[in-house]
Amino acid sequence: MKIFTKRILIGLTILQAACYGFTASEISVTSEKQHAAKPNILFIFADDLRADALGYAGNTIIQTPNIDQLAASGTHFKNCYVMGGHHGAICAPSRAMLMSGKSLFHVYDKLDGVHTMPQHFAENGYETFGTGKWHNGAETFEASFQKGKTIMLGGMSDHFKVPVCDLDANRKLGKPVVKGFSTDIFTESALSYLDEYAKGSRKNPFFCYVAYTAPHDPRSPREDYIGKYPEKDIPLPGNYKPVHPFDFGDAQVRDENLAPWPRTPEIIKATLSDYYGLISHLDARIGDLIQSLKEKGLYENTIIVFAADNGLAVGSHGLLGKQSLYEHSMKVPLILTGPGIPKNSATDALVYLFDIFPTLTTVACLPEPERIDGKNLSDVISGKSAQVRESSFTAYRHLVRAVRDQEWKLIRYPNRDYTQLFNLKKDPLELENLAGKPAYRKQEERLKKRLIRWQQQTGDTVAYTAKTILPMQYKPEQFERTMDQQQPVYTQKKYWDKR
Repeated sequence: MKIFTKRILIGLTILQAACYGFTASEISVTSEKQHAAKPNILFIFADDLRADALGYAGNTIIQTPNIDQLAASGTHFKNCYVMGGHHGAICAPSRAMLMSGKSLFHVYDKLDGVHTMPQHFAENGYETFGTGKWHNGAETFEASFQKGKTIMLGGMSDHFKVPVCDLDANRKLGKPVVKGFSTDIFTESALSYLDEYAKGSRKNPFFCYVAYTAPHDPRSPREDYIGKYPEKDIPLPGNYKPVHPFDFGDAQVRDENLAPWPRTPEIIKATLSDYYGLISHLDARIGDLIQSLKEKGLYENTIIVFAADNGLAVGSHGLLGKQSLYEHSMKVPLILTGPGIPKNSATDALVYLFDIFPTLTTVACLPEPERIDGKNLSDVISGKSAQVRESSFTAYRHLVRAVRDQEWKLIRYPNRDYTQLFNLKKDPLELENLAGKPAYRKQEERLKKRLIRWQQQTGDTVAYTAKTILPMQYKPEQFERTMDQQQPVYTQKKYWDKR
């Protein structure tokens, strides 16, 4: 049996061997030839990209041929979520969860002393490289990556003037210098790394992490992408509203300042035009990364992961940002493609971004990371299982909690003593609130119990109903807007000076 096992494993990729049911110990006895076949990892991470703003996801306006091709050549997840955030900058806790494999209430932004995904790969024979946005502290980047170039520490910047630094030979980040355009400088750094790797010994597989800041605002595409999507041709979101129908406690969070109240159809179409331009530029540069892998003979043995840190409202429900628990803000794209990954496959499984860590360790047949909350998705990818969990739970600050299963979703606002209940199969845009209606009382009560159970399991201590109930009524038309210093001239003139 051992001889048989060894012969088969030599001819298989790591993921294929795992799918055949062989153990890590059996895989470890294979030859150097099989070791060389360990897959590389190219991890592409977008910023503020809602799941339905891509062609493969059904968006008929935007053009994303390269990301669409990734979906066609691999497996994509229709129901991938970020669990939420402790504060308005959702991307920081999102990236902390991604890198640690831990859920929202078990990790915080800076990752001090936390064992990260790139660390785990480096400890198990991988060469690790990172470029782009790192929102979890300089010291944790230095601890996580062996190589790094053009790293932006923080949440956002002017896309044309990005403060970035490099990791030196001592694995210390240097002083930041300003470069631009964000999507281009991060792509060029990744391309430079792939070129360096290809010309080297290729002794160890690589883990290359490319974290873009697009399409996060400022809504300022590179000049040649401005107007690519004429505003007149862009439909409003199906759940567009001029204002959110009630105040749930964060009506003036930073993201909501990016357009005046009420949100007019004109301002939302203008915003979507720029948003889509940023995404198409991102897609084009992702195409350059894929082409580089092919030209260097690396593509066939590289697992490519494409995902984003959180979604975005961009006019849905009268909101602009990600600081809510509606589907448009919590759902994110997730695609895996490469050796052993089924092609042109899609799954409805309820998954989180922090499931990626344990899944990739299985893909690479590395030891399982310890003390994490993420679930291994390999059985879902291979088709052995339809689900890894029956429901998913999301949270935003102390203000909102939500739970969903394959059909129903409940959103709870403790400080307002208010509940929303949606049938996602019949009402995916979350427009008809069924809470409080006698015909749906059992569903509401069932999901309430499930939400409370999730809170107990995750360590969330927010009460289902707060002691002090605050009013839901508000007057957003009276809000004053403030412009952050990251906005370039283009967005100042378009979104502040004239409106």
